[in-house]
Amino acid sequence: MSESGAVARRLTEGAVDVLPEGRLAEQIAAAERESRPLRVKLGIDPTAPDIHLGHVVVLRKLREFQDAGHLVVLIVGDYTARVGDPSGRSAERPVLSDEEIDANATTFQEQAFKVLDADRTEVRRNSEWLQMGTDELFRIVRRFTVARLLERDDFQRRMAAEEPISALELLYPVLQGYDSVAVGADVELGGTDQKFNLLFGRDVQGSFGEPEQSVMTLPILPGTDGVQRMSKSLGNYVGVTDRPEETFGKLMSVPDDAMGQYFELLLREELDPAGHPMEAKRELARRIVEWFWGSEAAAGAERHFDQVHVEGGQPDEIPEVALHGGEVHLPALIADSFGVSRSEARRLVAQGGVKLNGEAVDESGLDRPSAELDGLVLQVGKRRFARLRADA
Repeated sequence: MSESGAVARRLTEGAVDVLPEGRLAEQIAAAERESRPLRVKLGIDPTAPDIHLGHVVVLRKLREFQDAGHLVVLIVGDYTARVGDPSGRSAERPVLSDEEIDANATTFQEQAFKVLDADRTEVRRNSEWLQMGTDELFRIVRRFTVARLLERDDFQRRMAAEEPISALELLYPVLQGYDSVAVGADVELGGTDQKFNLLFGRDVQGSFGEPEQSVMTLPILPGTDGVQRMSKSLGNYVGVTDRPEETFGKLMSVPDDAMGQYFELLLREELDPAGHPMEAKRELARRIVEWFWGSEAAAGAERHFDQVHVEGGQPDEIPEVALHGGEVHLPALIADSFGVSRSEARRLVAQGGVKLNGEAVDESGLDRPSAELDGLVLQVGKRRFARLRADA
């Protein structure tokens, strides 16, 4: 096997689709001859601010391309986010304001560099080229038929269910494909739900007489429920900026039968079938926390887990929260202290998930005097604690 073929084989490990067959090896060989890096594209949708471990599957593959000497082109879809990609969804996404999209894009980019090498990353926003006049937009769109766009599986499902599809949604794969033209993409990566969009990008490039990109799809990581895809909106996610003890605890809750996928997709290793599931979870949790926070944080997170979940006690170090005013509304306090909404806080109370010094809070006792709460430990869920201190 040639050197370029060996590099291509390593870079395609773990991928579901690499299309067209053999094209990537040809591109790598040509790049070596011409002493230039391949331009490897990933489009990100800034409709949510945070990266979770599901995103890391693709980001890690991009890092492998970078380590092999290639350049990642990270396209922040600040313009296409206003259109909404329905891939794998049953309806249009909610439309965010320009300010929300800009804030999410900035946060997402910063978090991506926890995995990517910033020096080998080119960051672009597709509003640079998609903020165009109608004449130019019509020139692009008229190249493609509605029948071709409706070949997408999710559109087929929605039509069969007699669910609406907006004309704006039909534009999404055209605009995403034009991103590949604008940045001269050699390769584009995405989840398996993006296969149609990535392949359609080849059509768009070809219609402009440009070389057509290779396409690589990666598996989708299930959430901590082990069933549905990892998603913040479903609450089954592990964020890359979650506190170490939060990350450790969430990973310890992953069902046993999903551990093989977590090992394969995040650690790039096979799960030992002879090992104990609990020990496998501990190893996964330790290594993921160490990856993002360091070995000391990983050890501390494991001690925290043992104290709270194995020994049934409280962690050694509990952050303090100051109470202001004479009376405290607990849902507001929980929302401010733990970053949840007040409605979510009330739901947790109703489910018995909020405790004060180990005693579940009753829905009838949501308003308490500050003096009564002074010194108590507020526990929300299984992993979040705060010691309450009333103002003097």
